[in-house]
Amino acid sequence: SFMQVQVTMASQRARALEALRKAGSNRPALDLIALALRSQSAGFEKVIALIDGMVKNLQAEQKADDGKKEYCDKEFDAADDKKKGLELSIKDSSTIIDELEGSI
Repeated sequence: SFMQVQVTMASQRARALEALRKAGSNRPALDLIALALRSQSAGFEKVIALIDGMVKNLQAEQKADDGKKEYCDKEFDAADDKKKGLELSIKDSSTIIDELEGSI
């Protein structure tokens, strides 16, 4: 019956909490599990929902970062091409100046 399921779930929760206490609380993951087990109103559902929300936000941020990286890569390539062109122009101009100075 429903009452037996509640008692069983409560006893399972208590046993799991006791096992975590025996394991020690020097690991953050176990602390999080123990916190969820102590909470009667919101178990892992709330924690999982928060983690899922965080994952969705991180995925959106990663997608935006990927787009920005692609843009930056294109801009760096364009700037590098422009730099090489200007360096070549300076070299050509220096050569012309040297030739003209030699003819004077």
